[in-house]
Order: sequence, then C-alpha cells, then structure tokens
Amino acid sequence: MRPIAEAMFELHQIADSEPVQLLADAFSKAGYELALVGGPVRDAMLGRPVTDLDFTTNALPDKTREIVAAVASKTWDVGREYGTIAARVAGETVEITTYRAEIYRDDSRKPEVTFGDTIEDDLVRRDFTVNALAFMLPERRIVDVANGITHLMEGVLDTPSTPDQSFTDDPLRMLRAARFAAQLKFNLADRVTAALAEYAHRLEIISAERIRDEFVKLISCDQPIRGLRILVAAGLMELFLPELPALQLAQDEHKRHKDVYEHSLTVLEQAIALERVRFEAVDVPLRIAALLHDIGKPATRRFERGAVTFYNHDVVGAKLAKKRLKELRFDNDTVKQVARLIELHMRFFGYSEGAWTDSAVRRYVRDAGEQLEQLHILTRADVTTRNQKKARRLAAAYDEIERRIAELAEAEELAAIRPDLDGEQIMQLLEIKPGRAVGAAYRYLLEIRLEEGALGEEEATRRLLAWWNEPEQAKLR
Repeated sequence: MRPIAEAMFELHQIADSEPVQLLADAFSKAGYELALVGGPVRDAMLGRPVTDLDFTTNALPDKTREIVAAVASKTWDVGREYGTIAARVAGETVEITTYRAEIYRDDSRKPEVTFGDTIEDDLVRRDFTVNALAFMLPERRIVDVANGITHLMEGVLDTPSTPDQSFTDDPLRMLRAARFAAQLKFNLADRVTAALAEYAHRLEIISAERIRDEFVKLISCDQPIRGLRILVAAGLMELFLPELPALQLAQDEHKRHKDVYEHSLTVLEQAIALERVRFEAVDVPLRIAALLHDIGKPATRRFERGAVTFYNHDVVGAKLAKKRLKELRFDNDTVKQVARLIELHMRFFGYSEGAWTDSAVRRYVRDAGEQLEQLHILTRADVTTRNQKKARRLAAAYDEIERRIAELAEAEELAAIRPDLDGEQIMQLLEIKPGRAVGAAYRYLLEIRLEEGALGEEEATRRLLAWWNEPEQAKLR
C-alpha cells in the first residue's frame, strides 16, 4: 500500500474531478449522503489505476434517479431491484447504489435485497474489509468499519463480519475471495480459508451465469494462478469445473509422466506471457483452452509396457470442455473456440518429429482458421519440459512452421484457401441443383487445393468432370 498521505491526495484528486463534484453537490443539496465506495477507494489506497466510479447513498433508487437526472446527460437502471442506478455525468459513467444488504436463502439463486439507513451498516455487510471503505462526500472523510486500511497495508483478505455470515449472505463471495487474492496478490486470512472449505457447498445455489462471470474475471487477471489454486484447494472448483481438480487424480506415483495439474497451470501462465506480446487485450477463450487443454487425460490414461499413454486426449478433452462450458452458459463462439483449440493443440507435435509437406501446412492453417494465432500461442505454451535441449528443438521447429506458414500465405493467400471453383460454378458445370452433391464436389476440389495448391479454373474443371463421371459418384447423380 502507498503511504497514507499519497492515498489521501489521490482520493482528493478524484473528489475534485467534475463528475464527482457535480454528484456530491447534488446529493448534499437534496439532503442525502453520498460516498465513493469499495474498489475506487481500495485502488486509490493501493496506488492502482482507478477505473470505475462507484458510489453509495442513503437515497432510495427512485430518489437517486431524480437527483442524478439534474446533472447527468443520461441515466439508466442496471439493477433497480438491487438499488443501483447508472448515469453519464460530465463524460464519466458512474453507478450509485442505495445502502443495502444481500441475503441468500437456502433455496434461492437470487439475493433478497433490503435497503439500509447508515453507511456503517452498509459497509459491514460488504464482501471484504478492503472493499468496505468509503470516502464521504462532500466532507471528504474515510469511513473504515473493519480495519480495511490495516488489511491493505498487511496484504490480507478478510471479511468485515464473520466469514460464515459473509459467505452465507452471498456464496459468490467465495469465488471473489479467490479473484481478489490473485488480483491484489493478497493472502487469505486463516478464518477465510477455513470457511471456503466449510461453506463451498453453498455455491450450489448460485446461478451458472454468475459463476461463469466470476470465473471469467479471475481468468482475466494478470496472474490468475493463485486464485485457481485457492478454488481447487477449497473444493469450490469441483462444483463448477470439476475437470480441473480431476487432473490431480491423474498423477502417477511412479513418476512415469509429468504432473498434469501443475503442467496445466504452467501452460496457462506461459500462454498469458505470450498473449501479452502478441495480443493487445486479454483473450479469454485462449486462457480457458490453456487451462483445460489436458482435461481429457484422466479418461484416456493407459499404462503400456512401463510407460503411460493418453491417446486421443485432445479429442476427448475438446468434448468435455464443450459440455462443461455450455453448462456454465458460455456463449456459443467461446465454446467453439475453446473446444477447437483443445482439439488441435497436439497437431504440431507431429511436425516436430518430421517436416511436413506444403499440403500438411495448408491443412494446419485451414483447420485452425481464424484461431491460428491462438493456436500458435497455445502450442508454444504447452512446452514445459525441463530438458533444455528438447525445449530448444521444439521452439526451433515451431519457428520453422510459422516461417513456412508466412511464406505460403504470401504466395497463396493461405488464410482464405478455397477451391478454384465456387458452388455456383460447380452447379453450372455438373448441371445440378443445390444439395449434398454440391458439397461433396466442393470438398473434393478443396482436398486437391490443399494437397497441390492452386490449380486454375481450367484444370479444376477437368478434374471435377473426371471425378463426377467416376462410378463411385453415381449415388450423387
């Protein structure tokens, strides 16, 4: 944590900004309290960038909207039933929430919200002490009800009330504990660690969508490994992504293969490092694929002649990932990307054992499609061997395949490989209507294109007609 004087200076700078001043004056004139709360206060104290302006007030939602409307260019509800109103004030997006408490009943997937009267009661019901900090406006004083500043200085994540009360009120806070531990590089208080394991079962009442969103926030952290370890150790991961802790069960006491669980965490770490170099933003599908790329190994492990094999673990893993991500309500595009990357992640290792033909390189690019760059990163990250000679050989082999892809792409527009004849031309030449015969002909020409490169329309026409007149195609005619 930065020195208190620097932290307070930062908070005063925020308070001096136009949107905060406008809001503070409006609520004060209306006779209501307003405070900057939670993440912005915490991040200012830690010297982290303050990216969100979150406020709390004793005004009820309808009154909040009425007050804000006078200084905002736009207002909208982001959760009126939970007391939250959003607005655009002096070019900044802000959220103002009425003092509240959230309590989950044993059989409920949604919180029951009650509104409070005091800032102290609101703060003591928040998730963690480092988030239970408020900067009152316009008077500019800190409210710290649970030693949040001390915990910031010590790098400790604890709850304002008892952990059992906090995690019972909102079980999703258990996932947030892992995320904040990773995001802030904090240690969990001993009582929080114990409560995670004791109350893990409460996560079952949380909707798949909310669990998914929290998992995405964790996997998107700069260094998510600490948080993932916490979730696995507490038994929380078992409840929504059991394939990851199951990798621990695939270990071999005779050390005939690497530790698959630790390997997977290392691959994620290395993929993130490569992602930062090659991409401008966090790539969530890539990160999930890196974490789950070997989840097919427990189901495919076999011991043969003193060695262990995992034949087809890529295909099995892709199916498992697809099923699990659908259950977590991930969008179809993310599910497709993750499954495809897992399915293809072993393809390169055939190249490392012997140079591919140009047609094999074309297939590699075609099968990866728009995910080629993601596949490059995943494949490179999947090398975790301590054998430096082997690591250098694999790196050189992948350098070579990327060079060949670039050369072929320049010569053949590789990323957009298509047959020399399109569907309309195929139908015209064969005098057929749309149907499976067109698809079969298209695939035939595409195979030739991949094997031999561009043929030109004249040669492609000759090959197509010869293929169409073969007896094997009689069933299509």
